[in-house]
Amino acid sequence: MITCVSIDDEPLALRQINGYIEKIPYLNLLQSFTSAIKALNFLQDNQVDLMFVDISMPDLSGMEFVKSLTNPPKVIFTTAYREYAVEGFQVDAADYLVKPISFAAFLKAVDKTRLRFFTDAQQPESVQHNDEFLFIKSEYKIIRINLNDIKYIEGMRDYIRIHLVNEKPVMALLGMKKVMDHLPNHLFMRVHRSYIVNLNKIHTIERNRIVFDKSVYIPISDQYKDDFQKFLDNNFLNN
Repeated sequence: MITCVSIDDEPLALRQINGYIEKIPYLNLLQSFTSAIKALNFLQDNQVDLMFVDISMPDLSGMEFVKSLTNPPKVIFTTAYREYAVEGFQVDAADYLVKPISFAAFLKAVDKTRLRFFTDAQQPESVQHNDEFLFIKSEYKIIRINLNDIKYIEGMRDYIRIHLVNEKPVMALLGMKKVMDHLPNHLFMRVHRSYIVNLNKIHTIERNRIVFDKSVYIPISDQYKDDFQKFLDNNFLNN
C-alpha cells in the first residue's frame, strides 16, 4: 500500500483528487490539506510515500513547499498552468498533471509512479498470500473477504464483482488477472474471460455451463475448456 496526502487550496479540486485516490486500491489517503503550511507538521510525524500537490497556492506555493523539505516524499504536481512543468521536474517530481484532470490521466500518472518507485517496496506483500482470506478495497472501505465465501468473480472492464454466499456482491477496481494471481490455483479457476469460479462451490454443470443458484449460468470458454476438463477428470467418479 502506498501512503499519500493531497494538498490543494481549492476545495473542489481537492475533493476530486481525493475521490480519484479512493478509487485506486493500492493508494491509502492519510490526510488532505488546503494549504502546504498545514501539511508540514503532519509530514514531521507521519510516514508518507507520495504527495499530490497543487503548485499555485497562497502563502507557500507547492513548489516552495517541496523545495523546503529535506527528504520529501515522491510528488505528483497538480496545477492549471503548464508553464510550471519544467520547474516541477527540476525538483524531481514523479509526474505533472494539468487541470482539469481526468481519472484516466490521474491513474496513468499514479501507475507510472508506482512502477518506477514503489514496485520493489510492494513486493513483500505479494508473497504473503494465504488460502483463507484476502483484503479488497471497495469504494471507501477495505473489506476482508473469506475465500470460502466466494462463489464466483465476474469481470466488468476495469472492475470486478465478487459474488458471495449469503451476502451482497462486492465491487472493486481490479483486473481479472490481478485478482487471479492472488487466489490459490487449487481452489479457484478462470473458466471464461469474464469469470473466475470457486471450484468448491460448483454443484451442477449443464451444457458446458456452470450453474449457480439454479439461475446463474457461467459459460466455459474454449480458451479454458481443457483446464476445466482436467479438473473434472481428476474428480470424476464412474464405473
